[in-house]
Amino acid sequence: MSADVPEPPLACGASCKAARVTPTADGPMPRGFHQLIAAQFCAALADNALLIVGIALLQAQGQPGWLAPMLKFCATLSYVVLAPFVGPLADAVPKARLMAWMNVLKLLALLGLMAGVPALACFALLGCGAAAYAPAKYGLATELVPARRLVLANAWIEVSVVCAVLLGTVLGGLLVSQTAQDLAALGLARAVGWTAPHPLWPAMAALLAVYGAASLLNVGLPDSGARYAGAGRHPALLLRQFIKANRLLWQDRRGGLSLAVTTLFWGVGACLQFAVLRWAIDVLGLSLSQAASLQAAVALGVVAGAGTAGRCVTLAQAHHMLPVGLVLGLSISTAAFLGSRSAALPMLVLIGAIGGLLVVPMNALLQHRGQMLLTAGRSIAVQNFNENFSILVMLATYAGLLWLGVAIVPLMVLLGLATATLVALLIGRERGLTRRDAPAQA
Repeated sequence: MSADVPEPPLACGASCKAARVTPTADGPMPRGFHQLIAAQFCAALADNALLIVGIALLQAQGQPGWLAPMLKFCATLSYVVLAPFVGPLADAVPKARLMAWMNVLKLLALLGLMAGVPALACFALLGCGAAAYAPAKYGLATELVPARRLVLANAWIEVSVVCAVLLGTVLGGLLVSQTAQDLAALGLARAVGWTAPHPLWPAMAALLAVYGAASLLNVGLPDSGARYAGAGRHPALLLRQFIKANRLLWQDRRGGLSLAVTTLFWGVGACLQFAVLRWAIDVLGLSLSQAASLQAAVALGVVAGAGTAGRCVTLAQAHHMLPVGLVLGLSISTAAFLGSRSAALPMLVLIGAIGGLLVVPMNALLQHRGQMLLTAGRSIAVQNFNENFSILVMLATYAGLLWLGVAIVPLMVLLGLATATLVALLIGRERGLTRRDAPAQA
C-alpha cells in the first residue's frame, strides 16, 4: 500500500466506541497524560536498574561475560513470542488496568531473583510483563493525544524513557557499588540483627519499592473509552490477523519506512547499551559502577535530541530526518577510537542526541500510520515485534562475536558502519519511490 491510503476520521475505526476523553489539538496535554508518563518512568527506571544489578549478579557468580547480553535477550524474547496476542489484549481491556497487572509480573520476577531463581528465567518473566505493558502504554497515549500533537507526545514519552535509562543505569551502578553493599549490610545488621543472603539482595529489595510506586501511579489513569471489535478471539486467528497486520504496515510507504528506521534504531541501541559498558571497562579501565554512569551520557544526549525533535519537527517532516541516521552510524564508529573519559563523554552525548533527533519523529509517524491502518494496540504490538526481533538478532550477534573473542573496538566500528550502510539503503529506496511517484502526481 502507498502512504496515500485514506485516513478515517476516527483512529480506531467504526468498531471503536466513542472515547470519553476528547483532547483538543492545542493547549495542555489531556488529563492523565503526565501521570501516564510518570507511571511508565518508574517502571522503566526499575527495569534499567535491575539490568545492572543482574549483570553484577552474574559477575559475582563467576559467569562468562557473554551471558550479560543474554539477560536482555531473554527479556526481549517475550516481546517477539507474545506480539500477536498482547496487542488484542491491550485493545480488549482498560489499558491502565493492564499496565498495573504487568507491574505485578515484574514484581514476581524480581522476587524470584531474590529467592535464587536463575537470572535468565527471571528476566524472561520480566519480559512477559514488559511485552504487554508497552502496547498498553503507547496505545493509551495514541488514543488520548490528537495526531498533530503526536510528535510532542512521543517526545515526552521518549524523554521520560531515556531519563529512566539514564537514572536507572546510575541507580543500578550505585546499588551494586561496594560502598552501597557494605552500608546495606551494616544497616541490616545494626537495625534487625540480620544478614542478607546475598550482598546484592538489598539492592533488589530497593527496586521492589520502585515497582510498587509504578503500580500506585497506574491508579487513577483515565480510560480513553476506546474498544475494538475482534479482541479476545482464538489464538490461531489472532496469529493470522497479526501476520496480516504486520504485512500491511510494512507495505505502507510511510509506515514501512518508519518501521524500518525504528527497528534498526532499537536493535543498534540494545547493542550499544552493552558495548558502551564493555568498552568503558576494557578500553577506559573503569569499574562496572563507573561504566554505568558513563553510559548515562548517551541517555542525556537522547533527552536533548528528543526534546529538539518534539519542538522543531512536525509529523509531515518526519521522513526528512533519514540523513541523521548516517551521522549516527559514523559517530558510533568514531567513538570506538577514543581513549579517555574526557573525550568519550561529549561524543557519547552527541550520539544520544542524534539518536533522539532521529527516532522521535519516526516513532510518531509509525504510530500515526499504524493507528490509521490498524488499531492502537495492534499497531504497537507489530512495532514491538519488529523492534524486539531486531534486538534479539543484534544481541545474539553481539554475544556471539564476544564469545569468538572479537575485541570491543572493532566490534563498535562494525556496528556503526552497519548502521550507516542500512540507513543509506533506506535513503536510496525512499528517493527511488519519490522519483517513481512524481509523474503520477504531476
